[in-house]
Amino acid sequence: MRDFSAVRRIVIKVGTNLIVNENGIDDERINDICRQVAELKNMGYQVLLVSSGAVGLGARELGHKNKVVHIPMRQACASIGQPILMYHYRETFRKHSIIVSQVLLTRNDVNNRKTYNNLRSSVSTLLSMGVVPIFNENDVVSIDEVGTAFGDNDRMSAIVASKIDAQLLVLLTDIDGLYTGNPKTDSDAVMIDEVDGITDEIFSFAKGAGSPFSTGGMKTKLMAAKIAAMADCATVIASGYKENTLVSILKGEKTGTYIHPGTRLSQRQRWIINNTHRGAIIIDSGAIDALRRHRSLLPSGIVGVSGVFESGDVVQVLGEDGQLFGKAVTGFDSTTIAVMMGKRNDELDGILGADHKDCVFRPEDLVVSDDSTL
Repeated sequence: MRDFSAVRRIVIKVGTNLIVNENGIDDERINDICRQVAELKNMGYQVLLVSSGAVGLGARELGHKNKVVHIPMRQACASIGQPILMYHYRETFRKHSIIVSQVLLTRNDVNNRKTYNNLRSSVSTLLSMGVVPIFNENDVVSIDEVGTAFGDNDRMSAIVASKIDAQLLVLLTDIDGLYTGNPKTDSDAVMIDEVDGITDEIFSFAKGAGSPFSTGGMKTKLMAAKIAAMADCATVIASGYKENTLVSILKGEKTGTYIHPGTRLSQRQRWIINNTHRGAIIIDSGAIDALRRHRSLLPSGIVGVSGVFESGDVVQVLGEDGQLFGKAVTGFDSTTIAVMMGKRNDELDGILGADHKDCVFRPEDLVVSDDSTL
């Protein structure tokens, strides 16, 4: 039996395949999910939903049958489908005397520290009142090309779980869990019951997106589990088609693939590592050694800068070989760093003045990571 005795707050991500069929919304599936969420609430859990399906529903409404790739069309479909999706959730949860709220997010909402703190406060208030918040990416305004999009709801659900200190993330999909191969085409594929950590071997089992209207796949679910693990949040990848999937998971039954939580990072560290970087600072090996000893980054250790960013933005920290060393909150903008790089402190006195800051960022502003996917 899996031990979920410490779980109090759960984020459940519902995939497009589960709730959208050839006719539009799948009322039977929505009814089943809402019934189970109501049961979890009666068991004492706080539950948040992250629901895909708006783009798919909008496309069905327009009679569009192919994958929506054109950004204006995707935004239009989301705008049409979002109220349809929320209407069905609201009416179904009402049968269980549960009030729902809608929370539409872009990456900017969690990248900005002040907005992020306000989000945490408002969500905590909703949960304290017994409301089920339903999250979705604000596809009407978020555009991946300008860095405002999460990219997929798997990733967004993990970031939400991380931000609101959930202990469990459940990713409901159309297969039983993580397999060693594609179970639809590989008869030798075996389902994995538990995963201690997301390694390259585990990632090698992942495949692509599963339907014309979905943006996720097993790889995005594993990436989501990796993000959740940094917040000491476990993840279960399971089929939403099985009877009482959610309830059986919380009862500790071996349902789906269970991915163990990892070492918990602080809220600030998680905010940094999950933030959209605005550029990069390239440093030499001496600076890398100093940072590993929890020293500050000095201008003399910088050999390059890329992108355009402001003081207070999150940037990647790269070695001279281009490998990611970590992400940090910079104390200077990119233009100033380009002037400062490679110079000793005394050389900067004549450029920036005698009272200038002597470091680009301090140890508490850096999160070391060799994972370029984060």
